[in-house]
Amino acid sequence: MVSKTDDIPASVPNCNVNTVDLVGETPDRKETTKAPHKDPCGHSVDTAVMNGGGTHNLSEESKQDGAGDTDGGEDSNEQEVIVIQDTGFTVKIQAPGTEPFDLQVSPQEMVQEIHQVLMDREDTCHRTCFSLQLDSNVLDNFAELKSIEGLQEGSLLKVVEEPYTVREARIHVRHIRDLLKGLDPSDAYNGVDCNSLSFLSVFTDGDLGDSGKRKKKGSELEQIDCTPPEHILPGSKERPLLPLQPQNKDWKPMQCLKVLTMSGWNPPPGNRKMHGDLMYLYMVTVEERHISITASTRGFYLNQSTTYTFNPKPANPSFLSHSLVELLSQISPAFKKNFTALQKKRVQRHPFERIATPFQVYSWTAPQVDHTMDCVRAEDAYTSRLGYEEHIPGQTRDWNEELQTTRELARKNLPDRLLRERAIFKVHSDFAAAATRGSMAVIDGNVMAINPGEETRMQMFIWNNIFFSLGFDVRDHYRELGGDAAAHAAPTNDLNGVRAYGAVDVEGLYTLGTVVVDYRGYRVTAQSIIPGILEREQEQSVIYGSIDFGKTVVSHGKYLELLEKTSRPLKVQRHNVLNEKDESMELCSSVECKGIIGNDGRHYILDLLRTFPPDLNFLPVEGEELSPESVRQGFPRQHRHRLACLRQELIEAFVEHRYLLFMKMAALQLMQQKANKESKLATLTENSIPGAAVPALPSTETPDASAESSETSTETLTDANSDTVQTETTSTTDAPQPAATEATTTEAAPKTEPMTETDSSATTTTNASQATPIEDNVVPTVTTNGPLVPFATAIQNGECESPLEGKAEDIIPGLAQAKELAESLAAEDGSGIDPKSREVVLNACKAVGSISNTSFDIRFNPDIFSPGVRFPEDSADDIQKQKQLLKDAGAFMVSCQIPSLVKDCLDHSALPMDGATLTEALHQRGINVRYLGNVLAFVDQTPAKAQLEHFYRIGISELITRCAKHIFKTYLQTMYSVSQGVELSALSAAVSHFLNCFLSSFDAVAHLPADELVSRRKNRKRRNRVPGGGDNTAWACLTPSELWKNIVSEAQSYYHFTLHCENADQVVEKYGLQKITLLREISIKAGIQILIKEYNFDSRHKPAFTEEDILNIFPVVKHVNPKASDAFHFFQSGQAKVQQGYLKEGCELINEALNLFNNVYGAMHVEICACLRLLARLNYIMGDHHEALSNQQKAVLMSERVLGVEHPNTIQEYMHLALYCFANGQLSTALKLLYRARYLMLMVCGEDHPEMALLDSNIGLVLHGVMEYDLSLRFLENALAINSKYHGPRSLKVALSHHLVARVYESKAEFRSALQQEKEGYTIYKNQVGEAHEKTKESSEYLKYLTQQAVALQRTMNEIYKNGSNASIMPLKFTAPSMASVLEQLNIINGIIFIPLSQKDLENLKAEVQRRQQLQESGKSVEDLTVDGPLELEDKIPMDVNVD
Repeated sequence: MVSKTDDIPASVPNCNVNTVDLVGETPDRKETTKAPHKDPCGHSVDTAVMNGGGTHNLSEESKQDGAGDTDGGEDSNEQEVIVIQDTGFTVKIQAPGTEPFDLQVSPQEMVQEIHQVLMDREDTCHRTCFSLQLDSNVLDNFAELKSIEGLQEGSLLKVVEEPYTVREARIHVRHIRDLLKGLDPSDAYNGVDCNSLSFLSVFTDGDLGDSGKRKKKGSELEQIDCTPPEHILPGSKERPLLPLQPQNKDWKPMQCLKVLTMSGWNPPPGNRKMHGDLMYLYMVTVEERHISITASTRGFYLNQSTTYTFNPKPANPSFLSHSLVELLSQISPAFKKNFTALQKKRVQRHPFERIATPFQVYSWTAPQVDHTMDCVRAEDAYTSRLGYEEHIPGQTRDWNEELQTTRELARKNLPDRLLRERAIFKVHSDFAAAATRGSMAVIDGNVMAINPGEETRMQMFIWNNIFFSLGFDVRDHYRELGGDAAAHAAPTNDLNGVRAYGAVDVEGLYTLGTVVVDYRGYRVTAQSIIPGILEREQEQSVIYGSIDFGKTVVSHGKYLELLEKTSRPLKVQRHNVLNEKDESMELCSSVECKGIIGNDGRHYILDLLRTFPPDLNFLPVEGEELSPESVRQGFPRQHRHRLACLRQELIEAFVEHRYLLFMKMAALQLMQQKANKESKLATLTENSIPGAAVPALPSTETPDASAESSETSTETLTDANSDTVQTETTSTTDAPQPAATEATTTEAAPKTEPMTETDSSATTTTNASQATPIEDNVVPTVTTNGPLVPFATAIQNGECESPLEGKAEDIIPGLAQAKELAESLAAEDGSGIDPKSREVVLNACKAVGSISNTSFDIRFNPDIFSPGVRFPEDSADDIQKQKQLLKDAGAFMVSCQIPSLVKDCLDHSALPMDGATLTEALHQRGINVRYLGNVLAFVDQTPAKAQLEHFYRIGISELITRCAKHIFKTYLQTMYSVSQGVELSALSAAVSHFLNCFLSSFDAVAHLPADELVSRRKNRKRRNRVPGGGDNTAWACLTPSELWKNIVSEAQSYYHFTLHCENADQVVEKYGLQKITLLREISIKAGIQILIKEYNFDSRHKPAFTEEDILNIFPVVKHVNPKASDAFHFFQSGQAKVQQGYLKEGCELINEALNLFNNVYGAMHVEICACLRLLARLNYIMGDHHEALSNQQKAVLMSERVLGVEHPNTIQEYMHLALYCFANGQLSTALKLLYRARYLMLMVCGEDHPEMALLDSNIGLVLHGVMEYDLSLRFLENALAINSKYHGPRSLKVALSHHLVARVYESKAEFRSALQQEKEGYTIYKNQVGEAHEKTKESSEYLKYLTQQAVALQRTMNEIYKNGSNASIMPLKFTAPSMASVLEQLNIINGIIFIPLSQKDLENLKAEVQRRQQLQESGKSVEDLTVDGPLELEDKIPMDVNVD
């Protein structure tokens, strides 16, 4: 019941929130879909299809098989979870010089974690080199607390200082440096060490939670200054950049030391080493005292060295101290004072502002940060440090070994899987960081090539056990596929392949760690290295696949066996190709996929760039005619390269769509047969297959080519008037199966016996009967292998190919009823089943292109249309079928997926706000970005174009900035063309010139930087350098008109879209874009960081950007995101519970999910953010406003840190937080947060966006609550205008907007205007929901009340006019709105309504919940769904609704 679309988790592909994988351990969730905006396909969950009768109790299906390969049942999960959550206990810690204090610990923790806590605590943070002792026994750092004898509640642990080693001394210096930099944001601006920005505390002044309550009680209203800055008001055209990063007063640096650096006297000479000297430090205190310090085994002391004389003897006094902080506190009073203050502030910050993120987030703007002297940073720059372990030179990590070993960890039960997933995630994030760092070093020229003799673009590099190659077509490898363009596209295709195989997670099959980095115009692919590959020639090592695109091909039994396990989830067809000797070779992947057995004996696959089949819409093939839908839209089109593939999401959606078609056809024939039958059998089957069950396809769908063939086949089908449909099942090829699960990966899973034909036929019939019409992108939960929802288990056509050893009945919902039905049918026809019915299924299979004739099974051959690949003649028919299937998939893209995306935008279930969220919305539906031109053309021809203006504008902006990015890439490469290209000294000038040409109204003439290094005398000759006159300044020749010509032609050639504009100003004028938005998009895409200041784009006299404004170029990184599958299942079950109205249980499950997410990802992750948001919403609905506030605050901080301070998701989080602040009585904070959200939204997408209406309604309501009526009206009227535009003037949202405006007019005593507004609302309610509806009645009552007030006011006015000053004036009721009424309206617009319930309502509700369960919960395993006891409801039941 509580179902608000934006609570769908960060990475649920599509929207069946409540499907849980019964058998699939590692559902192959799409990594790409992290939906930050409202659930991209918020269709009602009622459309889930049930496999079977729908009345059975699901608990039995969730039984686990013996080996524990699934986390099916809730029971099993709960028992496993208990193992993890042993109760904590308290220990006492005694550190030197401090009072003993209590510390809460858990038995699972390691001793090391206590070390970490102590190094973070304010009073012990300066210690790093110590041991913990219990009764004088030293505790092992890596021991778990539960394994330590004698450690119990109340034990005393002593902190004992230990002697230093060189490594410990270095760690100490590094730690002290980190403490001194505790509040310095420069690392976040510079994008290092996984630091990122967060500004929430600037707006809350730290007053969320208890402190806020204490601080602001009582006269809250008087203190509020509600006036927003001018640029935030509706209608303002100003878009300043500075407020994006407000200055945090905490960041004002407190200087503790002027200089802390390694001394030039390092390392200690031999004789001093014998005295225990480890290293020397040089410092300058705030008081300007220059000191030299020795780090020795006993601690730190002053020595007598100076800058020029070496005298390592201790000074007098030497101030020997175990920690540097103690030493400096004795020497420098300023250090002591400031260090203490700094640590107090550091500890007060929210932990989420300090914790490192798993992957680096870069900021596209930054202030000018002072560059300070920093020995640790300097040292890091010249070592390949990755973590503290690497202070020893030569100790680099073996990435491949780490990546593969973590995959091999046990996964039998929940604790094992958590450990495994945590290890996989940690290694991946470390690898991504190392690969990014290495790629930058390669492009910066900091790594020696392994083939230094070849030209730059051909070079390859190895650094830190990672192999780097550049995205160019070396040795004409891709000549036939599009040369450099293909070489540029191949790495991302390969990464998608790695992602897909990684998600299927077959045991024994290994992929390489892969990261793709775009930096300074180059694409670098970083890969882990297969052991032994560098010692042999490629020809010797490849034992499966082809190294020359199919000319020579080899195959290998073990690889076929391993790849066979991936073929079902990835929809790859096993097929034969001819090698150079015309021998037939069997493959189960594309020919480019190479199999290599490493020296470690593992089976690796690499070059997965054609894992998914080609996209024929962008691959013109001579003599091949595409389907009419594609041809009508101008396909096939020439693309830059021939590697255009369909996305995995599209394949899944297409198979799903075909499955529905298959079911409908089977049902049609059955009905025909039933019609030809009579008597008892007829009645029996009527019950199971009502006519209504097979309606036509929904109108949005233009059935593709297959539907045409289906018409012909239906005729054949209907002839078969046999009794029942029957399907043969063979355990190998039938029915789709869930995305490969642990068990399939371990060994060939135990198969259940193929069922009798009668069983299978019956299941088909029940399936068919359930095949209700379904939007193309909504998924029936269980009936298929759930392509769009990989978690849905798949059992269908009665085939039970599942790793579960249990009986088929335990797994397949509704099987028992199906069996009864089947038996009665079979008994009726004494002789068994009419063979004609086989034909029925055969025809249905043919019609939908199934590779099996006995059941539905669609797979693709990825080698179709690959140049150079030849197929044996005996497979000609099969190849023809596959070609047709590919054409159909292309047609499905243009005739179903693109229209469905546009429809979702029309009904606001998809709400992209910027380029990233638009791309995501496309990808979730399997639409590649190269179709963007098509999508925009489709929107252009839609009758409701006005309601899609926001979408069209974001699309145009994305298209323009992507074209600009393509040009920028080649622009930088031409700069680099001579030797290493753009002479680096001119890089900032070149980038600023490009941005000027792109955005500035000034007719940009390149400002050539004066060469800083040319001596005076020479300078005279060179003063008038001509742009382009050699000297490597070809970049300076670019002019705005030329750049825009290139953008227009790029849009035409790449996206086949015609832009009508010659410069930035025309674009802004014609398409309503904002220059600041374009600047944000191009900076993020190209990795440019600019100085945060106000830019004047429209000046015709001077350029907007100078070289000083370009601060940095960042890498843009693509990598795999490993997932926490168990946590995800809990999250989904929690959501499902919430959807049914079981808030408490839902809340518990989601809390459990949060624990598991934290277990796998650590504290910071985008999925944890989604979890916290949903938890906060549940807390709020259940009345715990305080807890809601705390959870939402974490969600906001996390969103800022992990996604970026102005990411659309962050904007949404700010809005939720404002609501909870208001409910907690923190009005001024609520307003600040809403103003912040509005500013960010203006910056990201401008004012004209449907989401802005919600934001403005929120602001208007809060302002109304604090009696700022005029301001309130400005926002509410703007919301009304936007709602009318995007929802249509007759929408219920608009009626509500009218009502809110009327309330403010009433408060202002302008009753006439109030009446006018409320009448508008009343009319809409009356027309939309009828006069009897409660809303219409409410509105009518309010109209009466307003009329009375208006009459009363008029009487008073007349009285005054008549009698002048001695009039007896009736007091009028001017009502300031109560906070409760404002909060009620806030809840309504944010989709939360509290409904008072009577006993009778409760009964009805129970029945409704039961009905919904049956509809929604097919395939649910994590909980038992029967309603046992009465609903635990208070007298009011909260519901989440959308008003419209």
